[in-house]
Amino acid sequence: MMESDQLSTLTAAFRDQLLACLEECAHGRRGLFSEAGHLGGDEPDWPEAARLRELAAALQPILLQAAAEDETHDPLVDEFLDLCSIHGEFDPGEPRLAREFLRRIDRGEVGSPTRQPTKW
Repeated sequence: MMESDQLSTLTAAFRDQLLACLEECAHGRRGLFSEAGHLGGDEPDWPEAARLRELAAALQPILLQAAAEDETHDPLVDEFLDLCSIHGEFDPGEPRLAREFLRRIDRGEVGSPTRQPTKW
């Protein structure tokens, strides 16, 4: 298991890079939540975004293990990876996703449900 201070350093680095990329995406850059080529656009690759997705995928199991050992769990990675999985007809668009994610981070709502459960 990774030392707590190492894990804190990694999650802080992830958070800083995520916020920087979210700001760029919120202003129209595409390719944060998936490869730009898959979006049907002709935007150039975004290597920082690709590295951020790779880091999130590598961090997630480490954070889940830390949470299982009663250490604090940062849901930021989980929510980012969930947003990376949104594709298809109902995709609201990356800039909109980025703006909403930034709002949720600012309000301290990350880790709470993004949508209210449907009641039947």
